[in-house]
Amino acid sequence: MELVKDVRISKEMRLCELVEAFGQMHGFTASSLYKAVEVLREGIRVSDLRILTFTGNLIATGLRGVIAQLLEGGLFNVVFTTTGAIDHDIARSSGGRYLKGYFDADDTKLKELDMFRLGNIFIPSDSYGELVEAFTAKLVDRALGRKRWATFELLKLAGEMIEDQNSILRAARIGGAEIFLPGWPDGAFGTALFMEGQKGKKIEIDYFLDMSRLADIFFSSKRAVALIVGGGISKHHALWWSQFKGGLEYAVYVTTSHEADGSLSGARPREAVSWGKISPSAKTAAVIGDATIVLPLIAPCLML
Repeated sequence: MELVKDVRISKEMRLCELVEAFGQMHGFTASSLYKAVEVLREGIRVSDLRILTFTGNLIATGLRGVIAQLLEGGLFNVVFTTTGAIDHDIARSSGGRYLKGYFDADDTKLKELDMFRLGNIFIPSDSYGELVEAFTAKLVDRALGRKRWATFELLKLAGEMIEDQNSILRAARIGGAEIFLPGWPDGAFGTALFMEGQKGKKIEIDYFLDMSRLADIFFSSKRAVALIVGGGISKHHALWWSQFKGGLEYAVYVTTSHEADGSLSGARPREAVSWGKISPSAKTAAVIGDATIVLPLIAPCLML
């Protein structure tokens, strides 16, 4: 065992130097964050399958730019996320104004002002639904050359239509990542696709096409690493498919959920071992903390 070391910091320290200091001080969450960086660095270096998952709420925040950097840089090649993430990415790429708010706002007053609240983010109604609907209409018009689409194919096409450098859709296209959306009907984007079909535009979303692509990816992969930010369907879909390759060899969770209620979102990596979703010999870490703080500390250390 190594000795715990007292550390001293300075305003000149780089972020990665601070993370190294976390490893020396060792205390509590600091040690978990340091371990997460070590696991991800090795996993990204040696894995042919590099998975990133995140929840939609994060794309409503400025963390969207950090996630876009990770994707544009080619650090991850498979993404699982929610329809909410696509909604917010399209809305913000289309000029939507997402405002700094606060948690204890008067929601009745916000309703009167035609303003939505997502935690401490305020979203004027005209910065959300109608922007997603307008973009989706253009996307469908562009996609009408064929009838059946996988979500990862349609989202790649969407990425070709976006110029915003902080867009995750654009970044994934540039970095060569494929985005999978298992809950695609559950949001403004999915509903807009449905409504375009109701207008007579013949386009079908066939998630079996996505599953076929995922089968090709996971059954053929030799080694896999996953950075799983948050929980829900994004986390589960990544772990579910990982069992078909014998489990992840590297896995890092970032979560604010606890495991006492038996939820997937709060489950730690060790639980996934019993399901065959993470290999018994895998290198893993779990960081308990807000992703808007944790991920900007981790990301620069992966971009070296």
